[in-house]
Amino acid sequence: MGNNLSKHILATITYYDVMNYPMTAFEIWKHLLIVSGEEKEKFNLLDVINELEEEKMKRFIQTEKGFYFLKDRKGLAEQRLWRNKISEKKFKKLLRMVKILRFFPYIRMIGVTGRTAMKNALEKSDLDLFIIFQKGRLFTGRILVTFFLHLLGRRRFGKKIANRICLNHFATDEFLISSQDIFAANEYSFMIPIYGFAQFLKFHEKNDWIKKYKPNFFCELPNAKKIEDGFISQKIKKLLEKLLGWDFLEEKLKSWQVKRIKNNPKTKQAGSMIIFDDKELAFWPNYENQGPLIFSKFKERLNRISQF
Repeated sequence: MGNNLSKHILATITYYDVMNYPMTAFEIWKHLLIVSGEEKEKFNLLDVINELEEEKMKRFIQTEKGFYFLKDRKGLAEQRLWRNKISEKKFKKLLRMVKILRFFPYIRMIGVTGRTAMKNALEKSDLDLFIIFQKGRLFTGRILVTFFLHLLGRRRFGKKIANRICLNHFATDEFLISSQDIFAANEYSFMIPIYGFAQFLKFHEKNDWIKKYKPNFFCELPNAKKIEDGFISQKIKKLLEKLLGWDFLEEKLKSWQVKRIKNNPKTKQAGSMIIFDDKELAFWPNYENQGPLIFSKFKERLNRISQF
């Protein structure tokens, strides 16, 4: 395969093929992958469209219903349309819950990540949320949200997964993120903000490392329904923040949670990624079966493609 653009296009289609995710020409352009994270070159949408129509590319990819995918992977287009419908239903469930969560103290942003954000969810999929809290109130905010969702029976717990909310990633409004690889770039570039849109834009300003892997990526607010603060929610939030705004409470809750995290067997198991500090909390006990596994399968499929 001759030029850099054709290589990047094929790498992009192959990477998302691992997730059974065919892409439109616009999506291929916006999420065009630079695997090395080193090249600075950008390509325009017309370049990508023209390259996709080249005969040399048609040896490796095919198209259906406006989606591009690797050859011999027919059926992915219909599957994506079906998963989009599933994801929309799940998204509506999240909207109803976030209408309540906006009243909670210290929450500054709530974003949907994972399969639901990509509109690639299965019926059995959970609902991944990424929550940003006010600096210095990470542990207080986390325990309040976790306890509330657990009481409602909406938190993912044990084998209760389908349509449960997965609380595996929290950060403060300093927006510092530890994992900065291709997998993380995918997660955050597909993230959909439900609440806290100004903070969402600041998050992407702070994390422009994403463009190392996706130089054409740009942050935009989606057309999806958004949840905003009203007069009552603002008043209640401010009142709760005043009542709970004690530094000693944050320190006590931090000490208790850190101790539990350290003693949890999942923290020490091989292949896990558990982060717990004052700026970020992340719980991926099976991380090796996520980012690393996807990248491994991606490289295998890419290597099987002749003349690459």
